[in-house]
Amino acid sequence: MLDFFLGHYAYWFILALLTIGLYGMIAKKNLVKKLVGMTILQSSIILFWVSSSSKWNATVPVIDPNIPDAVAANYINPLPHTLMLTAIVVGVATLGVAIALLIIIYRDYQTLDENVLIDRMK
Repeated sequence: MLDFFLGHYAYWFILALLTIGLYGMIAKKNLVKKLVGMTILQSSIILFWVSSSSKWNATVPVIDPNIPDAVAANYINPLPHTLMLTAIVVGVATLGVAIALLIIIYRDYQTLDENVLIDRMK
């Protein structure tokens, strides 16, 4: 049982990050803290995809005369890593737009607290 927990330490770390990010998005009332929670949640999902698609003792899919061509298990699938690189770029763009919106909200309403903002918008 202990070997199971120690053998999957990356997944436990990812689960902790996922929980922290979800807590930040749901429980916090400040919009900046919600945005930080969203970024942590997104990072945990990217880490999950990358860690679940990697293999021990595998290599990149480049022709190497030392590796037999017929054994596909000797290669890493580059597609999940490529997709997560795209997700990182989209996440940075989303974060930039969200920060710009938070600046506009603060300029108009002088607060980033969710409850005060809802009251001031009425």
